[in-house]
Amino acid sequence: MARRFSSLLLLVFSAALLAGCASTGERQDYLRQAERLPAEVSFAEIDELPGTATSLTALIDSRELQSLVQEALDNNPGLQQTLLALEQSQATLRQRRGERYPELEAGFSASDTEDSEEQYTGSLTLSWQVDVWQQIEDGINADEQSQFQQQATYQAVRDTLAAEVMSSWLNLVAQKRSLAIERRRLDTLELNEQLIQQRYQRGLGGLDDLDSARSLTYSTLASVRELEDTIQQDERALNSLLGRMDDNPYQVPDQYPSVERPLSGLPEQTLARRPDLQAAWYAIAAADYNASVAYKDLLPRIDIQAALEDVATSPSDALLTDPVWSLLGQLTAPLFQGGQLYAAAEIASLDTAIQYETYRETLLTAVEEVRNALGLEQAFAERRAYIRQALDKQSLALERYQERYRAGNATILELLSVQQETYDLESQLDSLIYNQLDNRITLTLALGLGIDE
Repeated sequence: MARRFSSLLLLVFSAALLAGCASTGERQDYLRQAERLPAEVSFAEIDELPGTATSLTALIDSRELQSLVQEALDNNPGLQQTLLALEQSQATLRQRRGERYPELEAGFSASDTEDSEEQYTGSLTLSWQVDVWQQIEDGINADEQSQFQQQATYQAVRDTLAAEVMSSWLNLVAQKRSLAIERRRLDTLELNEQLIQQRYQRGLGGLDDLDSARSLTYSTLASVRELEDTIQQDERALNSLLGRMDDNPYQVPDQYPSVERPLSGLPEQTLARRPDLQAAWYAIAAADYNASVAYKDLLPRIDIQAALEDVATSPSDALLTDPVWSLLGQLTAPLFQGGQLYAAAEIASLDTAIQYETYRETLLTAVEEVRNALGLEQAFAERRAYIRQALDKQSLALERYQERYRAGNATILELLSVQQETYDLESQLDSLIYNQLDNRITLTLALGLGIDE
């Protein structure tokens, strides 16, 4: 009996092996193509901007900011959703790994029919799918790559959240500095009104000068009110990032903090650090394994089942005291399903191609972000130098016009114009400083330098 079963099992396996040799079609190696793409990238400007910061959190030395970043990492609901999705993928992987092992089931039943004794049946069944084609292993590998993808996505969300908190905090510093400039502009305009009134009372000016000064004053008051409202909105936006429900104002420094330049590297190293690119690569790997699983659905499947069964007239005797054993080997092969399996395999293969194109798109976006941030670092530095020179010259011109106005050699409109240009240049310079510092946060994120663990 055992010899006949062994021969039958050998025959079944041989038939399955021959069927497995049938070609299921060649598939493109998208993973290898994706691995070669970063080597084609170069950043000409990267050597011209040496930096020291090795992470986002090393950019700005501020305990208050570090505390806000940590609060966001602990409480931001979007990040928590991503973390839960990661834990879900880990549980899915553990569930999938269970397919490697046989299934063992125990059963017990009782039956009673007319004119016969009660019968009790106890059974123990072991079922196992022989993973001849490594299909189960491919499915596990697909879930494993999906879990790696979710891990990289979680890291990308963490880094982006930290960068957003840092940018929001730095923006509050910039907005409050802009508000201070506008308030100084307002103080100057109010002082001008007083001087014009005094000159008018002495017969040295007209009401037109006073109206012009008051017009600028009211315009500046509107700008001040707009900035105050903008600051409140920005504080609420920061509260949302931190997961806060309150509406308390933030205390930020009056001066910009020192923001270091990020430490760059070779293009391949730079791109390899980016978690969004890592996630896109793992997505290709997962899709490739899923495509392999779909193609192997076209192949025969071997299942083995071993069972112990005991039938008795009492419950205690049915507890496998004198069981009958059975062993079943089964080969099933799909013959006709209306082309469904071939279509499913093609769909899975096309999904791999889609993930490859998604990787290419992510890579192109990453390259664009790095190049834009590198270019802006240089552009902001040059523009700051030009505006600084313009402001220095404008300050000298303002002093001359103030002296000429006091001597009666310049009109109030001329003085107001020079004053406004001076404050405009000061505001423009301050905005450039903020934009350059904020761009360093963007550049650090683009270079794949995330937060410290």
